[in-house]
Amino acid sequence: MNLYPAVDRLTRGLMMRAYKIRILGGERIPAGGPVVLASNHESILDPWFLGTATPRQVHYLTKAELFHYPVLKQILEGLGCIPVRRGSDQGEAVDRGAEVLGRGEVVGIFPQGTCLPHRSRPFRRGAARLALAAGAPLVPVLLVGTERSIQPRTHRIGFPQVTIVVGDPLHVESQEPTREAAAELTEQFEQAIAALREPYGEPDHAWYEE
Repeated sequence: MNLYPAVDRLTRGLMMRAYKIRILGGERIPAGGPVVLASNHESILDPWFLGTATPRQVHYLTKAELFHYPVLKQILEGLGCIPVRRGSDQGEAVDRGAEVLGRGEVVGIFPQGTCLPHRSRPFRRGAARLALAAGAPLVPVLLVGTERSIQPRTHRIGFPQVTIVVGDPLHVESQEPTREAAAELTEQFEQAIAALREPYGEPDHAWYEE
């Protein structure tokens, strides 16, 4: 059973109001066809924030450990999440993501891995590999202010204004996702995120570290 539409209806309005979300460039996300949405990752709420950038369902690559809990497993499957065992089945994760993209759907991914309130962390090649394998556009998205919503370690809660900035899609031809090709596309993606980030500066480290 697909839970995503019902959960989206329940949470989208609440998120928009609670965090006064501004979405800049949302029209750059294609209205149809396969898309890889990739963004920085600074809060455990980032999947919900990223999801508000498009009315389309977003299938997230999600760490497989969360699927070990029966009730949570059913919820994650109902939301269309794709289990990934970090560091051990990257090829399998790409295959699963490419299968979803092959159906003309949207896959969301956070290439920095674990959420931390530091934007200067490197981006891993997973999003690029997935886009290359499926020949899907890679859309860079910058999430601003989310580190003040729910902290990943202390779970301290705040209600900042959140800005979501969508960049121009990076158009990708279907090809073998070699290390070299993925590294080149990841560099383009990092440059795109850096350009989107210029007006905003760093997260509020003092608030996080108190």
